[in-house]
Amino acid sequence: MTVMPDDRLPEGDEKRAAVRSMFDTIAPRYDLVNRLMTFRLDQRWRRATLRHLDLPSQATVLDLACGTGDFCVELTKAGHQAVGVDLSLGMLRAARGTAPLLQGDLLALPLADHRADGAVCGFALRNLVDLEAFFAELFRVVRPGGRIGLLDVSRPDNPVLRWGHGLYFNRVVPLVGGLLSDRNAYAYLPRSVSYLPDGPRLLSMLTEAGFVQAERHQLSGGITQLLTATRP
Repeated sequence: MTVMPDDRLPEGDEKRAAVRSMFDTIAPRYDLVNRLMTFRLDQRWRRATLRHLDLPSQATVLDLACGTGDFCVELTKAGHQAVGVDLSLGMLRAARGTAPLLQGDLLALPLADHRADGAVCGFALRNLVDLEAFFAELFRVVRPGGRIGLLDVSRPDNPVLRWGHGLYFNRVVPLVGGLLSDRNAYAYLPRSVSYLPDGPRLLSMLTEAGFVQAERHQLSGGITQLLTATRP
């Protein structure tokens, strides 16, 4: 990922290009680093997302920012028809599983209206250029009655947990990521949290996009958040 000379975070088209380049670079060792840094909790969080969606068997579910296909694999195991979409060609080339994959921008999905029964997105909200545009696209491609589940990082409410998590996330994660993969990419990871609105604002944005039953769930003591909602 391109490092800004003044250490600022990129915006707009500059951010889109930087994120795409970053994920192309880290794709080969992405799964290994993820498993180590989360102590394999990332897999538990994805399974929790599917439980909250509570979709019927054989539902068509989009995995947006699918990366190497972790959500696609879990969706297939659960008996659903998964379709993955990602901006990074490098990530798609490293993907596992048998689900069909599409390269595309999440703000202009290459999919017809009401294409899916549901959609999931894992740890990508902070990498998007425009969250409101993304939520509008979600509303467009999910059929009425469909469900969405969006995972991303969070900060624990408990002050002790928040301190410990902050130390790990801001110090240990960049160190481990730098040793095993790309130093710049994993230095960006903790800084990218500043892109995310707070929980109440995220729920408001989903409601403004037209979704109902918008809820926020804190997972693993609050280090991860899950946003769920229904397309009326």
